[in-house]
Amino acid sequence: MIVVAVVGPTATGKSDLALDLAQALGVPGAPAEIVNADAYQLYRGMDVGTAKVPATERRGVVHHQLDVLDPLEDASVARYQEAARADLDAIAARGARAVVVGGSGLYVRALLDHMDFPGTDPAVRADLEERAEREGRRALHAELERLDPQAAASIGPHNTRRIVRALEVIAITGQPFTANLPRQEYVRPAVQIGLDCDREALDARVGGRVERMWAEGLVDEVRGLASPEQGGTGAGLGTTAARAVGYAEVLPLLRGEASADAVRAEITAGTRRLARKQMGWFGRDPRVRWLDAAAPDLVGRALDVVSAADAGTLPEPGREPVRRSLGS
Repeated sequence: MIVVAVVGPTATGKSDLALDLAQALGVPGAPAEIVNADAYQLYRGMDVGTAKVPATERRGVVHHQLDVLDPLEDASVARYQEAARADLDAIAARGARAVVVGGSGLYVRALLDHMDFPGTDPAVRADLEERAEREGRRALHAELERLDPQAAASIGPHNTRRIVRALEVIAITGQPFTANLPRQEYVRPAVQIGLDCDREALDARVGGRVERMWAEGLVDEVRGLASPEQGGTGAGLGTTAARAVGYAEVLPLLRGEASADAVRAEITAGTRRLARKQMGWFGRDPRVRWLDAAAPDLVGRALDVVSAADAGTLPEPGREPVRRSLGS
């Protein structure tokens, strides 16, 4: 059964559409299930600031990959890939439909596409870093150019960290570094539905979302998660969690280093930047089928896309999808 993914920028209504689709696509004895692909919704307790759908509002639809990490843990795309693909396998074994939803582009790609995560070897990396210091990064880049010209051309001679990583992967796998890069090729049948809207509407949606989060207790949520050293009363936010938009901006407020008005404005601006970044990421994938988030018949249009995908009659994707939300 084809996996349905709902993607696109924040504040476009992905969660609501995913729930609508899950309810519509379920069959007796095998209701559809949702798999989260938002990096920060993996965290327990990070609810208001991530716009996580409350358990009481999930309409009885089973959700996976929510609340699986403590905020002190660092998220790992490789670990997510393994766990979420196991969820897809289990859902398929039950004869049910999986609906993936999220705006974290790398997580969506890791779940749906061919993407390998070569391990690391501390000894190999230490040797390469020592050589970079002793011989210079240009010497290592020349070696990379000999072993993998495509990778060398992409990385360039000045990015020591990426040169070292590329040579490390080559040493570990015995393959060119580029052989391990992700490909726009699904590991199982899938269709991506993207939600888009014009820039003015998107900015208004973002502003409204930030106001709701503020009213629903975002500051108190961050205070309860952050450690005393971070200005809170909780166990602490780790490196990954502390970078989340909304949480990163509130921490200075808790320490008395910023005003509430300034922080709220920063969150709004940061969320708008995030939306543009997400739109750029998904906009580069020609397989995404874009729908107007404000369309009154959005659910019907999305179901038409799924039906066509199921029947194998979905037209081949074009290379120039309209990107209204990136317009001026």
